[in-house]
Amino acid sequence: MSDTATPKTRKTTTRRRKPAVKKTTESAAPVAAPAPQALAVESNEAPIALIRVPLSVRWRDLDAFNHVNNSKYLSYLEEARLRWMLGVPGQGLDDHVAPVVAAAHLNYRRPIEWPAEVDIELFVERLGNTSVSIGHRIVDAHDESVLYCDGNVVMVWIDRGTGRAAVLPVAVREACT
Repeated sequence: MSDTATPKTRKTTTRRRKPAVKKTTESAAPVAAPAPQALAVESNEAPIALIRVPLSVRWRDLDAFNHVNNSKYLSYLEEARLRWMLGVPGQGLDDHVAPVVAAAHLNYRRPIEWPAEVDIELFVERLGNTSVSIGHRIVDAHDESVLYCDGNVVMVWIDRGTGRAAVLPVAVREACT
């Protein structure tokens, strides 16, 4: 190859960006419109308690920084949801419908160190036609003013055959109200 060789050129296409969404000065967070025909828990009402699950932090839950790894928080929440679901007649699933996690939002408030006992609290934030938003809090078992994590998980019931959203089973709706 000589010094005078011309470099190869790559054919490029022009990419178009979506227009930026302007944020108003009233609210920094976008506000979603409520889903039609959805039952929402009003802000002046206490959330509907689903379950409070005590868990012991295990040594294997720790990471290199000697506190519970953030991925373990999701496991703690999954354990609490499964224990709640065991109390729902039919467990909210059958040959035709089953729940899936559509979204998870966690706010890590402070690290959990070992040894520790924690309580996972689940409550209904929003009850829709095909989904339920389950709020959660992970608190110290001996002092619930110590908040380790809060947020929510959206569970959607799907038709096993089509993979599309299905109406919430009656047993799940009743367990949430």
